[in-house]
Amino acid sequence: MADPHILVLYYSRGGTTAELARYVARGITAQGAFSARLRTVPEVATVVEKTAPPVPAEGAVYCSKDDLRNCAGLALGSPTRFGNMAGALKHFMDDTVDLWLAGALVDKPATLFTSTSSMHGGQESTLLSMQLPLMHHGMLISGVPYSVPELRATTSGGTPYGATHVAGDNTEVKLTSDEKKIAQAAGERLARLAEKLA
Repeated sequence: MADPHILVLYYSRGGTTAELARYVARGITAQGAFSARLRTVPEVATVVEKTAPPVPAEGAVYCSKDDLRNCAGLALGSPTRFGNMAGALKHFMDDTVDLWLAGALVDKPATLFTSTSSMHGGQESTLLSMQLPLMHHGMLISGVPYSVPELRATTSGGTPYGATHVAGDNTEVKLTSDEKKIAQAAGERLARLAEKLA
């Protein structure tokens, strides 16, 4: 693999999922074997009048199928939408049938992360539902083990299913120290697993 990378693919509207993505990426790069490739997806609308530019004006670059095909592992993140991933990310994943047919992601590790406005806003159901397309791709799901001390201590976000954040109704709440450490730990674990599986 020319550029051994782990893909951190996310969608974010309020910025908190993007912030979680950056902490997951820190964990990946801290492990040392891989670079973290931050990518996003364009918004989708029920009425399409124009296509999105190939490179957004700000933030992460839009993900290509090659970014996904050639990754050593995947960290997938989305804000919660009624207990599920956002439509823009689902739209991207729905278009990966060719990668599924080729078995391009089989036996690669993946971790998940999400952000909600409230503590009981569907974090765990979102993380579990985000696993479904990855399991169909044959990926190996990596959660956050309780050996990460912040997982036992957190009074904000963080679950064994993946890193999470409680953002508040207007995304005014910043990531807590526990949430940052859990996200980094998820990234480090993903990178360790990817190195062992490579």
